[in-house]
Amino acid sequence: MTLLLLSSLCLLQAAPPVPFERLRQLFEYDRSQPAAVTVSLNSERDGVKVYDFSFDSPVEGRVSGLLVVPPGKGRFPVILYGHWMMTGSPLRNKAEFLDEAIVMARAGAMSVLLDSPLVRKEMPEETDPMEGRGPHAQVQMAKEWRRALDIVLARQDADPGRVAYVGHSFNAGVGAKLAGIEKRITSFVLMANQYSLREFIYDEQNPVMVAERKKRGEAWIQAYFDKFPWDDSRPFAERSAPAAVFLQYGRKDEPLPPSAARLSFNRFAEPKQMEFYDAGHELNAAARVNRAKWLASRLKLKAPDVEALNRIAPLR
Repeated sequence: MTLLLLSSLCLLQAAPPVPFERLRQLFEYDRSQPAAVTVSLNSERDGVKVYDFSFDSPVEGRVSGLLVVPPGKGRFPVILYGHWMMTGSPLRNKAEFLDEAIVMARAGAMSVLLDSPLVRKEMPEETDPMEGRGPHAQVQMAKEWRRALDIVLARQDADPGRVAYVGHSFNAGVGAKLAGIEKRITSFVLMANQYSLREFIYDEQNPVMVAERKKRGEAWIQAYFDKFPWDDSRPFAERSAPAAVFLQYGRKDEPLPPSAARLSFNRFAEPKQMEFYDAGHELNAAARVNRAKWLASRLKLKAPDVEALNRIAPLR
């Protein structure tokens, strides 16, 4: 039995990778199609304007979001904020980063916040990962971020030379894909995810994955990789240069131990950095302040208001 298991593992790891060009093509979209953009004022806070922002998805339906614009005139750098998908959280949508985006607007950045496809559709929890709801949603979300970038960078007040992406959990996975294919984005903050799925699954230091392998079996795992080869972000992460990447992790995030974080970190190209925080999957105020300062440096913004960042309620 041991020899059989080792043999199947060797076969799995030796499977030839899908050529990157084939993976990249999955994330292409028709830029010539009209987007039917709508922008309407939602609210204003101390000169920062928050607009309801929507457009036709390059895949299906309408994309709902928010556009946060600083006071004054200028060529503002752009930050794309992608939310997590934590079940039961009231902020598992475009509102997760709204307060943070407003602080960054006061520092001089324009922000875009979009709802993911899985938020826009009412659907029950997925019971079988082989349905591929997550992998397919990542492809759609990546295309929608690229389309949003087309729209926003066409504005006279947006600076196409200063673009950043912040993604949490689900949208961190999307961000890893964008790091390899969307070179208009030059700075990435990716929070609480893994970016080398095969290594993550076979990490012997991760008891959660050891138990998952035992539960699923080698045949199921191989079938998953065959069906959703793009779900492993490693080939995208390896092509992240020349963008800078900042990975953030919580020490109490049980499925993502430091060993998993380091495996992912090793796969990104330079320049890159990684930090751990005394938090779970939601991360904390220290992580928020660190990424705001990092983004301000990368995008050449004014120093962000640390007190305002610390007043933002913890994510639940």
